[in-house]
Amino acid sequence: MNKKEISEIKKLLTPANCVLTRICGCYVDAEKNQRTKLREAFLSLPEEEAFKYFTIFRKGLSGTIGKNLMNMEFPLDQELGEGTQKFLLRLRDSGLMEEELTDEFYQKVMDTYLYPENYYIILVHGAYDVPGRASDNLDMEDASEYVYNFIMCCICPVKLSKPGLCYNTETNHIENRVQDWIVDVPDTGFLFPAFNDRNTDIHSLLYYAKNPEVLQTDFIDQFLGCRIPLSAKTQKETFQVIIEETLDRNCDFETVMNIQENLNELLEERKEDPDPVTLGKYEVKKLLASSGVDNERLEEFDSHYEAAADEKTSFVAANVASVRSYEIKTPDVVIKVAPDKAQLVEHKIIDGVPYILIEATDQVEINGIAVRTAVKEESEA
Repeated sequence: MNKKEISEIKKLLTPANCVLTRICGCYVDAEKNQRTKLREAFLSLPEEEAFKYFTIFRKGLSGTIGKNLMNMEFPLDQELGEGTQKFLLRLRDSGLMEEELTDEFYQKVMDTYLYPENYYIILVHGAYDVPGRASDNLDMEDASEYVYNFIMCCICPVKLSKPGLCYNTETNHIENRVQDWIVDVPDTGFLFPAFNDRNTDIHSLLYYAKNPEVLQTDFIDQFLGCRIPLSAKTQKETFQVIIEETLDRNCDFETVMNIQENLNELLEERKEDPDPVTLGKYEVKKLLASSGVDNERLEEFDSHYEAAADEKTSFVAANVASVRSYEIKTPDVVIKVAPDKAQLVEHKIIDGVPYILIEATDQVEINGIAVRTAVKEESEA
């Protein structure tokens, strides 16, 4: 799913455009006991309560694609027999009307979701009458093409509110506040099936992780049955290893800066594209070639790529690029510079010693104190 498709689904998670038909929930305590369950028509919820659920659901579709939001495909074996995809299809097709099926869902989550404290499993079903889209990209509400049936799951931590004082309007006193168990925003969630090309894609789902470095690998592998993706941090580390191993002794200052600049140019060129920019094996090799890496080093690229990752691994460009600032680090000094000012930093060998030089203007500060540069002093002499 891309940004536009995710945005289209998020708009349905509002009071004005609600397409949710049924909601189920299960509160699980730290000892893995099911404390209470919810199962009813979504539109029967009190208005204020429904509004809070909408906030949770929209949060479960928020973040950066390739970082917090990940498109996952089911392996073929999970689409056969009693595979995980088949179970999710049964659950969706039931409209969450079968209690036995939702109870099985809760148990599968509890068996694979690793969380040491209390949490709330929320599961909703929705039916979206997808409007047709005219050539000018405007929706035609009276020209629906099909219905997108989906389920969405959000798993939310349940935490005890902080102790404190409050004002009691009935007694007109400041007194101790009663602590409540609060349902927090989701840590994990998924939308199934995916809404790819504004159509139902039963072969994929969209996974959400509040913390992109905590992907709940058992939950993804055993319950969802999907291939565990590389986290944003791991993508960056793996990409760096491929670059260092491929370039080896040719991994010099200028080449690495060229790679970063070319990455940022690629992102800038495609910033209006709703799909995230991804780099597979071919695209990474092309990036190195355009950044000045010689053919001799590129001949060894394939082996280094497959040693660090594998043939099917791809990287989200935004995860491996330094969009906000370049960080140039030595054992004693760290320099950060905006990408569009990278030309102010040079690498030179002076008397056999490598130096990183920064062009200075007459506006230099040390801990907020303006200092006079040598050039300025000479011009005043």
